[in-house]
Amino acid sequence: MTHITVVGSGPSAVHFSLSVLKKGHHVVMVDVGESKPGPVGPEQSFNQLKTGLQDPVEYLLGRSYEAVIYPGTAGEYYGFPPSKRYVFSSPSVYRVESTGFSSLASFARGGLAEAWTGGVYPFNEYELRDFPIAYSHMRSCYSEIARRIGISGLRDDLAEFMPLHDHLLGPLDLDEHSEDLLRKYERKKNLFRRRLNCVIGRARLATISQDWADRKACTYRGRCLWGCPQDSFYTPSLTLEECERYESFRYVPGCYVSHFRIGKDGRASHLMIDRLDAKEREAWEIDTLVLGAGTLSTSRIVLESMRQHDGTVVKLTGLMDNQQILVPFVNLDLVGHAYDDERYQYHQVAFGLIADDPFDYVHCLITTLKSALVHPLIHRTPSDMRFAIFLFKHLHAALGLVNMNLSDDRRGTNYVTLREDGAKGDATLALHYEPRANHATRIQHALRRVKRVLRHLKCVVPPGQVHVRPMGASIHYAGTLPMSRERRPLTVSPNGQSHDFENVYIVDGASFPALPAKNITFTLMANAVRIAESGF
Repeated sequence: MTHITVVGSGPSAVHFSLSVLKKGHHVVMVDVGESKPGPVGPEQSFNQLKTGLQDPVEYLLGRSYEAVIYPGTAGEYYGFPPSKRYVFSSPSVYRVESTGFSSLASFARGGLAEAWTGGVYPFNEYELRDFPIAYSHMRSCYSEIARRIGISGLRDDLAEFMPLHDHLLGPLDLDEHSEDLLRKYERKKNLFRRRLNCVIGRARLATISQDWADRKACTYRGRCLWGCPQDSFYTPSLTLEECERYESFRYVPGCYVSHFRIGKDGRASHLMIDRLDAKEREAWEIDTLVLGAGTLSTSRIVLESMRQHDGTVVKLTGLMDNQQILVPFVNLDLVGHAYDDERYQYHQVAFGLIADDPFDYVHCLITTLKSALVHPLIHRTPSDMRFAIFLFKHLHAALGLVNMNLSDDRRGTNYVTLREDGAKGDATLALHYEPRANHATRIQHALRRVKRVLRHLKCVVPPGQVHVRPMGASIHYAGTLPMSRERRPLTVSPNGQSHDFENVYIVDGASFPALPAKNITFTLMANAVRIAESGF
């Protein structure tokens, strides 16, 4: 029996913890742990909230209207609602600066995945080729995560590029727009595959289509972005609740981890913690330390530990993120149709652009517009407000958005380090990112292919509406403390054990040596289970 201290409560941390708890180990989880607000009007749909709440404006837009995106604002098509702001709240002691990288970190109970969109796409053998593990090592772990969280989907053309696993529930009911797109694909499937090198299918989603464990099936309230009121949509805080049922588990919120002390034997001896409700820093003796705080926070803890030990400030190279490009479109066959707001809000269709090099596969998600805060879309219409509102009413059911994801690789030009600025306390986390030399060409090539696919689906992309998101916006961070078969400084073993500190393990995205185009959260959870099963 091992006494394990886990830092963080995101997807990697909670699934690692649940696995080792089942094996009889003791776990203390240290976390800042900002909590989500309770559900509001759980039986009401998105549109019913507008008339059913005592103050719908405060719930939907915020007490200070902080969710409003004003005319002339450049950038995103949507923002996070007030109910999700807790996910991105940071304690004052956390300081970060970035160049070429728009970073986000979370100190919420459940981590950044409390605000994810629920896409679960396993990496295949080609996408794991730079990992010191094979797909065979991950297969059972993907199945275990599917058993725990509930995943809806089915076997279709995407299965060739997204391996199937056990415990796959039936798919969610399609909205009219998504059904129309899939029907068009089925009619011209040979053209899409042979001429466009494209496959289209049902998205795999961490949302249950039937009652699963103690959770109820999705009832299509259209409130996914605001937070599912009945937990049909999976978030890591649900697994944290499961961990809390074990007597051998203790969750300690309100704690910001600064660093760990390094003993003479090179092991981590104490965890240095700032209680957010106290002034004194505490030193907790540790046996085994597991860092699952997310790539940026885990990197910061390791860097600060080295700096506090002997003054060393190093660069952790290889910072990665998926470049995302948002491509809005209009489905010509649905112009003037009515839309149904009581539908699943996030994407239900996915497609892939096949490349000569399998690692350059482009992952695309299609979100059809149903319930949403629509004022950002109306503002971006190139017309006066009155005509923009008129146009939107007739196009609502025909609007959709493709979210393109490109792969990334580790490069020495991209790094995480510390900047000692003379301020009291810990150093500032500093990030630097430079894209590949051919980055713009990659984007344009993929964008041409996406537009061609949309044309064959009888969809058009309005001119000037494509948005290339800044690097860092996808929050698929990885690569700073990569897995390696060889024992090298600032790397970890295939089982997550640090090559620098014997009793420290890394279970989050910091340990990924490459970043395929797909959403990363499913593989984060599965890899954490793999480490727990093989290393403990």
